[in-house]
Amino acid sequence: MYVPRILCVGPNGGVSSREEQREEQREELACQLLLSAPLEWLLLGEEPAAGLAQLQENNQPSPLCGHVFKVGEPTYSCRECAADPTCVLCMQCFLSSIHKDHRYRMTTSGGGGFCDCGDAEAWKKGPYCQKHIPTDSNRDSEEDPVAQLPADLVARGYSIFSIILKYAVDLLTWEQEDQLPAGLEPPERGDMYYCMLFNDEVHTYEQVIYTLQKAVNCSQKEAVSFATTVDRDGRKSVRYGDFQFCEQAKSVIVRNTSRQSKPLRVHVMHSSVVAHQCFALKALSWLGQIIQYSDGLRRILCQVGLQGKGENSSLVDRLMLNDSKMWKGARNIYHQLLMNSLLMDLKYKKIFAIQFAKSYERLQSDYVKDDHDCEFSITDLSVQIFTVPSLARMLMVEENLMTTIIRTFVDHLRHRDLQGRFQFDRYTAQQAFKFGRVQSLIGDLKYVLISCPTEWSDELRLKFLEGLDAFLELLKCMQGMDPVVRQVGQHIEMEPEWEAAFTLQMKLTHIISMIQEWCSTDERVLIEAYRKCLTALSHCHSGLSDGEQPITLSLSGHSVDTFRYQVSQDKVSIHLPVCRLLAGKHFPSELSPPLLIELPLRCLVLCAQVHAGMWRRNGFSLINQIYYYHNVKCRVEMFDKDIIMLQAGASMMDPNHFLMIVMSRFELFHIFSCADVRKRYREDLVQQNNTLIEEMLHLIIMVVGERYIAGVGQVEPFDEIRREIIHQLSVRPMAHSELVKALPENGNKETGLERVIDNVASFKKPGVTGRGLYELRPEWNKHFNLYFHHYSRADQSKAEEAQRKLRRQNGEDTALPPPLPPPLCPLFASLVNLLQSDVLLAVEGAVLQWAVEPSGGGWTESMLQRVLHLVGMALLEEQQQLENSSGDDDNVTFNYTCKITRPGEAPSTSGSVLALLESLQNAPHLEVHKDMITWILKVKNRADPHLLGFTSSQGILLHTVRDKDKAERKRKAEMARLRREKIMAQMSEMQKHFINENKELFQQSLEELEASTSAAAEDRYTCVHLVGGAQRHQLVTCILCQEEQELRGHGRAMVLAAFVQRSTVLSKNRHRNLPDPEHHDPLFMHPDLSQGIHTTSCGHIMHATCWQRYFEAVQFKEQRRQQRLRGHTSYDVENGEFLCPLCECLSNTVIPLLPHARSPDCSVTHPSLEVWLKTTSQQIAALHSAYSKQSDEEAKPEVPEGFRVDFTPQNAFSSSISAMITTFSMSTYKVGLKLNPNEQDHRVQVLSWSTCAYTIQSIEHLLMDEEKPLFGSLPCRQDDCLSSLTRFGSTCWTAAPLKTVHTHFIRLFTALVPDIRVENIPCILDIDMFHLLVSCLNFPGSVHCLDQSGRSVVDSAHLHILHLVTVAHLVQILLTSTTGNSHIHTHTHTHKQSSPAPVSLLPVCLTLSSGWQLWRCVKVGVLPFLRSAALFFHYLNSTAPPDDLLVAGPGQWEALCSYLSLPSNLLRLHHSHHTLLEPLIHRWCSHPGVRQTLQVGGVVVRFPRESNRLIDLPEDYSTLINQASSFTCPRSGGDKSRAPTLCLICGSMLCSQSYCCQTEVDGEDVGACTAHAFTCGAGLGLFLRVRESQVLFVAGKTKGCFYPPPYLDDYGETDQGLKRGNPLHLCSERYRKIERLWRQHAIAEVIGHAQEANQTLVAIDWQHL
Repeated sequence: MYVPRILCVGPNGGVSSREEQREEQREELACQLLLSAPLEWLLLGEEPAAGLAQLQENNQPSPLCGHVFKVGEPTYSCRECAADPTCVLCMQCFLSSIHKDHRYRMTTSGGGGFCDCGDAEAWKKGPYCQKHIPTDSNRDSEEDPVAQLPADLVARGYSIFSIILKYAVDLLTWEQEDQLPAGLEPPERGDMYYCMLFNDEVHTYEQVIYTLQKAVNCSQKEAVSFATTVDRDGRKSVRYGDFQFCEQAKSVIVRNTSRQSKPLRVHVMHSSVVAHQCFALKALSWLGQIIQYSDGLRRILCQVGLQGKGENSSLVDRLMLNDSKMWKGARNIYHQLLMNSLLMDLKYKKIFAIQFAKSYERLQSDYVKDDHDCEFSITDLSVQIFTVPSLARMLMVEENLMTTIIRTFVDHLRHRDLQGRFQFDRYTAQQAFKFGRVQSLIGDLKYVLISCPTEWSDELRLKFLEGLDAFLELLKCMQGMDPVVRQVGQHIEMEPEWEAAFTLQMKLTHIISMIQEWCSTDERVLIEAYRKCLTALSHCHSGLSDGEQPITLSLSGHSVDTFRYQVSQDKVSIHLPVCRLLAGKHFPSELSPPLLIELPLRCLVLCAQVHAGMWRRNGFSLINQIYYYHNVKCRVEMFDKDIIMLQAGASMMDPNHFLMIVMSRFELFHIFSCADVRKRYREDLVQQNNTLIEEMLHLIIMVVGERYIAGVGQVEPFDEIRREIIHQLSVRPMAHSELVKALPENGNKETGLERVIDNVASFKKPGVTGRGLYELRPEWNKHFNLYFHHYSRADQSKAEEAQRKLRRQNGEDTALPPPLPPPLCPLFASLVNLLQSDVLLAVEGAVLQWAVEPSGGGWTESMLQRVLHLVGMALLEEQQQLENSSGDDDNVTFNYTCKITRPGEAPSTSGSVLALLESLQNAPHLEVHKDMITWILKVKNRADPHLLGFTSSQGILLHTVRDKDKAERKRKAEMARLRREKIMAQMSEMQKHFINENKELFQQSLEELEASTSAAAEDRYTCVHLVGGAQRHQLVTCILCQEEQELRGHGRAMVLAAFVQRSTVLSKNRHRNLPDPEHHDPLFMHPDLSQGIHTTSCGHIMHATCWQRYFEAVQFKEQRRQQRLRGHTSYDVENGEFLCPLCECLSNTVIPLLPHARSPDCSVTHPSLEVWLKTTSQQIAALHSAYSKQSDEEAKPEVPEGFRVDFTPQNAFSSSISAMITTFSMSTYKVGLKLNPNEQDHRVQVLSWSTCAYTIQSIEHLLMDEEKPLFGSLPCRQDDCLSSLTRFGSTCWTAAPLKTVHTHFIRLFTALVPDIRVENIPCILDIDMFHLLVSCLNFPGSVHCLDQSGRSVVDSAHLHILHLVTVAHLVQILLTSTTGNSHIHTHTHTHKQSSPAPVSLLPVCLTLSSGWQLWRCVKVGVLPFLRSAALFFHYLNSTAPPDDLLVAGPGQWEALCSYLSLPSNLLRLHHSHHTLLEPLIHRWCSHPGVRQTLQVGGVVVRFPRESNRLIDLPEDYSTLINQASSFTCPRSGGDKSRAPTLCLICGSMLCSQSYCCQTEVDGEDVGACTAHAFTCGAGLGLFLRVRESQVLFVAGKTKGCFYPPPYLDDYGETDQGLKRGNPLHLCSERYRKIERLWRQHAIAEVIGHAQEANQTLVAIDWQHL
């Protein structure tokens, strides 16, 4: 009765989200008070709080941790101790366990699993952390925990739990939508309904949002909120009202979503049904919470849940079997309850496991039909059950689990061909989906088999072999699937489906290895399993040779019977899992060896023919299959096993017979069996056959030489991995991750790399970029084998090149002989006889014979190289036998040297192999192989038992050969040197000739060069500090037309490509709201520099006209591109962006290059500060009265002589330069205020001065922090940029009306000399003094051009303004300084004359402890201002700085003051003019704003302003993951954020890449990161995506890129996407590099370059992140 009343109140139409939250809280409270609290009272029989505390106190803590992981929480698995990779610890348990010092893997959880701490079966050692170490009392507490509870509590518990659980199960599995189960019908039944929308995994967010907007008439925002909730909870009511009203919405939704796929699931449900279902979920959650307090209650719940009479009758069974009918939210809650109850109670875990296994087939069938992801299905619990070895074995024996899993899997793949093999070719989308689903069954099988049994019982043997039978049935369906036939004549029409078969193969790879491991632990099982494999293989072979025509092959006196089969004409398949399973268990077999080798051999021949280009017309699918056949993911159970099968066959056959069959299958038999057959071939066939011969020789090398598999050769397991690593590192030094990828993983995701790597390789740490690399230690080079079987062709040639280079560097010969092989096992010992078989010798002889007559063209060098390799292998084999035979001639069965000295027999009547080799040794066309042949002859002479005291003539011959050889090389080197010298002489002669002919030209440029250097030298010494440098001509070259031009005011305009951006890098107040661009007055910059305009340039110069043409071409190209492709580019042409034509640096404007300012006349006497102040004040007054509105009644102010208000100075620039001045002004205006260009706006010039000041300040900050000298350390691109900016600032007034210029100047001057007539002047604490200085100095000689008296007073005005602003800044520093500032650094030099501060300086200032401290505080505070001013004057007047400022070190302060014509004790400024300054200071300090700022506690900016840094990051990355996992989305009521992202500038955590946190910026919905970037970084953001371990750079809405994170693992590599899971630690150098990029304002440039280099980045919707 209560339930519907509380939970039935439908949403009122259009409630805001806040009201909805309030509604939810009200419901929550009512449920708590009216429904849960009474239950707790009833259960405990007392006040719940006390009762629960009592229960918890009496409960013995369980050694199991059982912490359930949230989405994104860090989990840790120990690579050394975990029983399998699914055993994980939570962060708390991990940090207090022994595993933190082991090799561990860190990943983020997908949510839902739990911590395995305390589970002894999950860990080989250290199962308990410090917190969960079991006490002695609970070791022997096998007794029932229920017995610990009072009897009445137990009785109440049983009845309450059974009632509530039954109620919940009834309602969650209830299928009628408009009536309730009997006994729950409310007294007065309302007729309100909900239209309930359910989640599916078919429809996208966009489809659902669009449909909802149409169906229930809601806004985009509401639809997004509905869609998010549906996705999160699995269902959401989208309409509340009467039946008709809801039904109508349902029909619209169904109609709109059923076009492409099945429609969205929508039900119209009675409100009371929904209410009861909501309460059922709350009741289940309540049960989950209550049982946490006591193990006894947990067991009671387990008993209630699992008791039942018949099949599938218990409540838990009902829940499981109805799992796929429930919605996501309900599944999550009851899965959570099962994990907290049944899986935490070891006794009931077993009972539950048996129930689960009984229903396994049905649950999986439901899952395959269901469309929810695996983590929302009950089948996902298999990982909690099957990975416990004892449970898995029990289920295998009692419920025949292994067979059940395999049969269920095979049943689902019903699509077969006539022979009963799987056929994936004609899969419909639905079948493909189903195939994707059933792969989870293989995962379950892997869990069951992951740990091998140590003891076998008879039942286990029986059930395992039964499972093996089922598995062999599965493999038989795969044997020979996807067969291919060679296309001849025309290309294949449709690429056949091949991926499904390989997906299956990859999934089964580990299973096959595990089954082989299981077999290897028990002899009886192994023998029985081997029999079963043989039977299966015989069954597969039964149809092989039938109907094939038998033939007899004979060669070199041997003959063999086989049958005719050609890979190039008949069907062949790459999938042979039955053969390969047998190869893994090989011992002597009853099957005939030719049959054993038949299928693997066909497979290898297919690969060879594909390499030879015979299957080109079969398209890409075959090439891909061959690629995967050799690929590290599949090769262990494919290619490697085929080689083993051939070795097994060859070891049981006559070697000559084996080789003849191989030649026949390679279709090469006829080439070697008759003498002149090669001459009759067409050119293309010769090439094809050459490749086939190479491949066949390579195969023979592999069959004889690959002995690193335990069982084939006498090797340890680690030898195989060591050999893999040696060969990978022989190609090039590799990073750890590349090596891991190149090695096969076992079922535990381990490669065994760590155990051998340090022995084989040395590690080189990375720098600020790049990654750590392993390099092979030189002593292992001798193990290099050029024909290593896992090399691809590309790897092989790279390795060969690298090894030859290495040997040349070490001064050795370049032969790459085969390494010494390990001895073979007895079973395979006869393999070596292949090397001395007559057939192989005949083949070797034939190839060498062709090489002797090089004109034929019927052979290749790599064929010869392979033959030499085989000869080398045979000689080494013989040498080893000799060494081991202890001088008994009779034991030596291997007498290769005898055989190679015999001449060949017919048909090739050539000399012996040895004779051929000796004749080849000096063949001029075989220079490359000379060293190898020499090595072979040397070894042969060492090994030949008959020639041990070999004749001196042969020895002398060898020596003379070698000496001849040396002399020949010397002669060639000498000739090459003479040739080089001759060419050099010719070139220098030609140069001289050219210079003589063009004498005048060279003379002229030399003179110019001399003149310019001497001018520069003079300029260096003759300049005065604030007075401009000597006149000089500046020549620049346009990068587009390569024309040189001098910079002149009336010449053609030259411009510099530049990029203007808004910046908050220096900001001291990020919370300040962005000003309204329409009314913002930028004349005075606040000292918190909350947002400035920064200009950078790449330093490349163009003619203005060239640039305009280039930009128009870019625009035109963009218009055409939009019509064609509609893709993005990395720059936004509509916003005036382009890439610099030379360096492709992102730019959005150009700065005009202006000539140096005219040097003032030094002979003129400068007026004193007093005179200047008076004159300027009079001029200002005159201007004021001229522009003021009042009629002329008032007395005209006194005007200084020669001053005229309406005097217009002449424009010193040509029209093209003026146009460029406007262009740059408009860019700063557009970027700075985000407004459309408007040349009439009076703020245009102000922004140009502002960007000049801000850029200088940020560069000064950088130089200060990097401790570089003020001058001389800037790269030339910044140097050029600053010089153009400052000169531009001083001339941009020419483009503005005079009145505007005057009004600005009046206001700026009034800030320094207060005047009551001017209003709205900020107080001295709200003005950044450097911006003020730059603005004042950039006036036309501070209105001196208005003075027609002919006196130029530019420098005196500059000097006086500098003095005034400096004094104002000193006052600012004193007003804001705090007593005893600990962070102010004492400077190295002291000043004796530092007088205490004059009293008048401190009208409202704090009292400082001493004059000395005050002086230090002032000096440190004013330094950045003086440094910036020095940079400004240097670029404005082109005066050379003093030497002290060109180096970092002492003496900076004095040099700086003298450069700026200031006294080195700044307080003297005040002393010398104190009568003038005191009234000014008094007026500054008595401004009401000063008192307000200091007393109200506004943001007081202290000087010097500290540089902004990026936030501090934790050293260990898992700390960050942990922070992020507890971060909830701020908008969707406590929901976990899917992509938590950290702002590196301010440290805020954001919920990125989700609909819930989208906000509107400039009328467009953008994601949380983009929105935050606008408030925090003026459109520019640096973020760390915590779950992906990726740094994200964003600029505006359309640009972004990913950047390597500053976290590295122990191998010096980043792990983007956290795929490898190695522990990550902060690399401070890399973090500093990111910080430097940000502070240099280079982020936009980095993004531009990244997007240009990688076009896929351009297509990403960055604004949604």
